[in-house]
Amino acid sequence: MSDRRACQDQSPSWELTFAAESYGSSQSGLFRDCTIIYNGRLKVDRICGEMEELAKHGLRLPPNMQGLTDEQIEDLKLKDEWGEKCQPSGGVQFKKDEIGCRNGQAPTPKMTEVLTKIIKEAKDMISKIKVTADELVTQKTVKEAIDILRGAVTIVYPMGLPPHEPIKAEFENNEYLSAALFKFTVKPLFVEKDIFLHFLLLFFKASLEVIEPDQASLWWAGKELLPAKKLGAFVGKNEKTKIVAKLQKRGQGAPAREPVLKRQFQGLNNIKWGPR
Repeated sequence: MSDRRACQDQSPSWELTFAAESYGSSQSGLFRDCTIIYNGRLKVDRICGEMEELAKHGLRLPPNMQGLTDEQIEDLKLKDEWGEKCQPSGGVQFKKDEIGCRNGQAPTPKMTEVLTKIIKEAKDMISKIKVTADELVTQKTVKEAIDILRGAVTIVYPMGLPPHEPIKAEFENNEYLSAALFKFTVKPLFVEKDIFLHFLLLFFKASLEVIEPDQASLWWAGKELLPAKKLGAFVGKNEKTKIVAKLQKRGQGAPAREPVLKRQFQGLNNIKWGPR
């Protein structure tokens, strides 16, 4: 049975590069598998980002309190009831969130260490370094990364997370990735303009990155790999072949090619490689 291994990449910085494997059947299964892994890695990255903020500044404030100053919260007589219900294990240390997104009740240093340690472990599980180590990232890998993140949050927040906490939404697969779904429950007059734009950019970025399986396309050597055909029809029928392909949304056309490397001679003992 032929074995095909491909590195999928949509990021010029290779931050979203991973290795996947395909066998001799049609590519429709490969497309779906790669898309699920790609979206799963984005999900892990989003959770890690929010957990880093959770470790620094505590829980998300309710939507009607986000971006408001202390004076505005007092004038409007608003209260973070969920922050009182969902205290971290071992108590809190106050670390004000300057952008007014989180309540400033951060976990203790010991509990913060639990979160940061698991965040690093989860990132390492789906890291682009896996490619150079010739290790695959599978759907199981992504699931395990999410599971250990969920476990760490449960340890630090045994009472659970508020319903408006993005980490909770991610764990329950109820994340909202469209800016159209985002709205403040107070008049925009009370919301700092920079905070509002900050959230809009985050939502737009997340919604643009996700690829639906039926909207995915794979490109290699300037050619689109059609899902109805076998991979061998494009790359040959060798027993084992490794290629670097790019995953992107359908209809975007051929992706830009990577720069070709050429040798730059600067003396016999100093040979460098750089873009042509």
